Amino acid sequence: MKIIILIPVFNDFKSASKLIEEIDINISELNASFSVIIVNDASTEEKIFETKNLNNIKSLKLINMRNNRGHARCIATGLKHISENEEFDFVIPMDGDGEDRPEEIKNFLENTKNNPNRTIVGERVKRSESLTFKICYFLHKIITYTFTGKFIKFGNYTCLTKETVRKLIEEKATWSSFSGSLAKTENNLIKSPSIRGSRYFGPSKMSFFNLIKHSLSIIAVFKTGVIFRSISFYAIYLIIIAEYISVITAIPLALIIIFGLVILKISGRENMTEFNNSLTNISDIDTLK
Repeated sequence: MKIIILIPVFNDFKSASKLIEEIDINISELNASFSVIIVNDASTEEKIFETKNLNNIKSLKLINMRNNRGHARCIATGLKHISENEEFDFVIPMDGDGEDRPEEIKNFLENTKNNPNRTIVGERVKRSESLTFKICYFLHKIITYTFTGKFIKFGNYTCLTKETVRKLIEEKATWSSFSGSLAKTENNLIKSPSIRGSRYFGPSKMSFFNLIKHSLSIIAVFKTGVIFRSISFYAIYLIIIAEYISVITAIPLALIIIFGLVILKISGRENMTEFNNSLTNISDIDTLK
């Protein structure tokens, strides 16, 4: 079994180095061949990998991007590169900061034994962030479910079959939101419990603004359903307040309209032409092992 671990990195090579070492330790007794591909999202810091004694990782490559494209598009570019240039049975995208725990890779492999043709997602059962972040994330999940009918409790940490990779690189939503695109293209996902770990070094890069952007990008994947539900909410609420219309009671109506326009705007990030041409943004590939 050939597995490629895909890690997007931006100015965090210290964490990525530790993650690679932890991966190497945790796959030592697993019956599979592991390779690691790192996508360097045009980092401005020096590319320094301090890894020692990688005995279990078969190969380690660093894909260097010319221009910064963001986390989701790094994963999309990585998947496209892997699909066109590498031999693999599964791809495991992971965050490069330690929040996706390497010790859970064995859980993915256990699931593949009985379900070799199904994709596995790491469903979050515990998070390590602050209470404020957890509350905001919970609201994100509720809003997403309300407007899309999808209760998405997974992020990038997944184990993708070759068929799922094919579907993802043919879906333009992958260029904007990995988890949203996966929820759209695959309905028969296996859920594996996953605990959100703590960053190895430094504070989390998921700011409140980035959380909102992340949430809206997921929702925008299902824009047709979102617009339909928004119109339905609008009509129902308008009927309810018909006899009590005022500036105050009309505020939710305005918010629904604004929300719909924002979703349509963000859905413009889904650009299949850019996705198809994403490999031209690769400047070079370093073979580190």
